[in-house]
Amino acid sequence: MAAPMTWRRLVYSVYTPALFGAFSRISDRFFRTHDRRRGSSLLLLAPLLAETDTTLASSRPPGSTGAAGLHSRFHWIADHVPAFKVHGGRIHILRSPDEFYQAMKARIKTAKRRVVMASLYLGTGPLEQELVNCIEEALERSQEDAAANLKVSILLDYTRGSRGKNNSRTMLLPLLQRFPEQMRVCLYHTPDLRGLLRLLVPERFNETIGVQHIKVYLFDDSLIISGANLSDSYFTNRQDRYVLLEDCKEVADFFAEFVRAVGDVSLQLEPDDRVHMKEGMVHPYKGDRIEFSTSARRQIMEVMNMTRAQQNMLDLEHSQDSDLELESGEERSDTWVFPLVQMKPLGIRLDEDVTQRLLWEAGGDSTVYLTSGYFNLTQTYMKLVLGAAADYRILMASPEVNGFFGAKGVAGAIPEAYIHLAHQFYRQVCELGQQGRVHLHEYHRPDWTFHAKGLWYYLKGQDRPCLTLIGSPNFGYRSVHRDIEAQIAIVTENEELQANLRQEQEMLYQRSTEVSSSTFKQPDRYVKLWVKLVTPLIKNFF
Repeated sequence: MAAPMTWRRLVYSVYTPALFGAFSRISDRFFRTHDRRRGSSLLLLAPLLAETDTTLASSRPPGSTGAAGLHSRFHWIADHVPAFKVHGGRIHILRSPDEFYQAMKARIKTAKRRVVMASLYLGTGPLEQELVNCIEEALERSQEDAAANLKVSILLDYTRGSRGKNNSRTMLLPLLQRFPEQMRVCLYHTPDLRGLLRLLVPERFNETIGVQHIKVYLFDDSLIISGANLSDSYFTNRQDRYVLLEDCKEVADFFAEFVRAVGDVSLQLEPDDRVHMKEGMVHPYKGDRIEFSTSARRQIMEVMNMTRAQQNMLDLEHSQDSDLELESGEERSDTWVFPLVQMKPLGIRLDEDVTQRLLWEAGGDSTVYLTSGYFNLTQTYMKLVLGAAADYRILMASPEVNGFFGAKGVAGAIPEAYIHLAHQFYRQVCELGQQGRVHLHEYHRPDWTFHAKGLWYYLKGQDRPCLTLIGSPNFGYRSVHRDIEAQIAIVTENEELQANLRQEQEMLYQRSTEVSSSTFKQPDRYVKLWVKLVTPLIKNFF
């Protein structure tokens, strides 16, 4: 019996993704009309593979360079999302997983009013337990201090946070049981995983339908925006990006409200490990699909719109008092922070709109350093990069630092799929004669994995970036269409912050080698035929 079982497992591991992808597209087409009429028990997974070109109404602005032109060049972002003015000295770039981990622990220990954490999941190892212990100690101190009123809110993904016997939920249940009035745990469940599909898709694969992918770690009036999850590898040897905004109350207030809104439309974890929806909220997979998305979009966009309305009122008041000078000791705001949100299953595409225009308007006076731990650009982003005038330096994971390297089953072939996708993109670059403008780089580091994402935007004649995108999106199909994401755009005139951003970018690229045609001829870049055949069917799921 051993041999037949092994053979069945092999067949299942090889063909499940392909069959799953085909089933997804068939069910998408078959149930679309029924879903529009009254909501289906088996709804479409996500948009079809074919992406339509987006017509961008903007035109490229004049090539303004230098600090004076930054505000006018990028102020259009405020037409889409809130804009927070801060002093660049309050923004710190963290370099390593350990620095990220230690910064979180230190700020949890000193938090007085609120700890808000949004992540894909919380791991179950000793380092994660130490983080939970920090939260427990902070809550204990809060109960002893009559003046303190610490509230802890944690937002995770339902499918990833519930996987296995020991999981994110079991890690947090003791806190919920001991501090029921101060602790809240929310588990976001995508509305696209429902009905027959929810019953049929195995636990390991159900995350491919869509997840809560936002990474925000907030402590009183300070917060860390990152792409890193709350898991041991992200605290030790998995390279990501992390930005700490210290004492930025308005930004912290916004993200606290934003995470609360997402939490309100998520499943609420109870001390006995059961889950329920808040009263009056539509259930993500038992309720009507369209009704849930409409309600969730309204809740989340209310935070965005109210913040923008308040800012517009303040800007109007300040414009009437334009002659007032800064008070003694008051910091001059030289940096703008724009929160960008992408939740396509809920009909929210703010990050996509801003990112597309940034790529579109990157003219010949610009150089863009773009990085993704999982290089799988959408067709729209790919066409914008290939059709732009700017120079691009794209950093991706080499096979050995891919997070799936060495994994068992079909997951072990995912690095090969990324090699295949990178090779296809490189061939397009060469066919279009763009090798002098678009360069691919691979990150290498023994015993590490690579998870960094975002971009750095340099203007002509400047040796420091004036803009960066940092957060959870990977610029791929999942980030745009399936998952819920958040990042921030930072536009800065602050020379010290610009220098720190350049050091961050250089630190990552210094560990890379540039890709050439010979790269894909190396033995470790061999891609099996079945991987090449399956990749077009499943590339929109990872």
